[in-house]
Amino acid sequence: MQALPRAAALALAVAAALCGGAAAQTPPLKVGLMLPYTGTYAALGDMIEKGFKLYVQEQGGKLGGREIQYFKVDDESEPSKAIDNANKLVKRDQVDVLVGTVHSGVALAMARVAKENNTLLIVPNAGAGDITGAQCAPNIFRSSFSNWQPGYGSGVVAAGKGYKRAITITWSYAAGAEAVKGFTEGFEKGGGKVIKDLSLPFPNVEFQALLTEIAAQKPDVVFAFFAGGGAPKFLKDYDAAGLKKSIPFIASGFVTDGTLEAAGPSGQGVLTTLHYADNIDTPRNNAFRKSFALAYKANADVYAVQGYDAAQMLGIGLSAVKGDFAKREALQAAMAKAVIDSPRGKFSLSRQHNPVQDIFLREAKGMNNEFRSVAVKALADPGRGCKM
Repeated sequence: MQALPRAAALALAVAAALCGGAAAQTPPLKVGLMLPYTGTYAALGDMIEKGFKLYVQEQGGKLGGREIQYFKVDDESEPSKAIDNANKLVKRDQVDVLVGTVHSGVALAMARVAKENNTLLIVPNAGAGDITGAQCAPNIFRSSFSNWQPGYGSGVVAAGKGYKRAITITWSYAAGAEAVKGFTEGFEKGGGKVIKDLSLPFPNVEFQALLTEIAAQKPDVVFAFFAGGGAPKFLKDYDAAGLKKSIPFIASGFVTDGTLEAAGPSGQGVLTTLHYADNIDTPRNNAFRKSFALAYKANADVYAVQGYDAAQMLGIGLSAVKGDFAKREALQAAMAKAVIDSPRGKFSLSRQHNPVQDIFLREAKGMNNEFRSVAVKALADPGRGCKM
């Protein structure tokens, strides 16, 4: 065979090297966002996505050196569609990581799909206890809270104020029931007694009959858990019934997070407990809020924080394995041991992969939920039922 001219041989060698480099290039990491983009919780899903993407943007569009490719599914806050929707991402799109969601019933189904397929799942909101309780798994993490945590904080605050008789009110679904359970534990541990639990079907907002019952019972305090579009309606109805002036009210923070503009004067002065307050005066939170405002021309809220921290957690895991997602055990171990430098304050994860975090007492003032005190320091969810 005749030898190639030197210039031609050099050109072929360069071409082969370029082709080989292209073939060896690491593909983007596929992240599946399964969030509510329509319905009662649409605004919450939007803020979670913005928070997640903001952190990725701050890292130059990469986590652990890996480009991120997004796939999105609207979960519609509909548990009956949750398994099919999760499988669209896991089986059809073959995502590496699932991120979602808001509604606890939907998130529980996502956790089942994640366990069955060994897909890494990061939950940026839904507080269902079973996710880091009975359904806990090495591949399931939460960047938000358990429903029990802010509820328990409200109970501690209410008991500390000397209230003895309480009524609770929420939607009749997992998140509401678990928030009420947390409140009851915190309140009764401090010497109070819950005399009645009131509920109505999700997402019903016809509160009047229940408010009439509260007025008749005359408790010392009312605890509420609502979120999204239903929360400002509750605040307005509670005020219109004359109860805001006559019966003290405390709530899990989602009643006022992202809802104060819609609630108007009825939301002002409401006390809530949560793991984030808008005006936490730390360099980390101030920088985050400035960055979010510049990126999206909107103020960040707790949902944005939780999405941001979900990306942080994934980034910590990917950095530990230098972007090699095949090293899943090492990646998950790094996430489990991480201390996350969150806008809410630094937090670690419990053995069940739920944040161990301060619960703050906040007061609604203007468009912000302002810090008043630490209700409970470094509160860990009990993680009941976890066998991990």
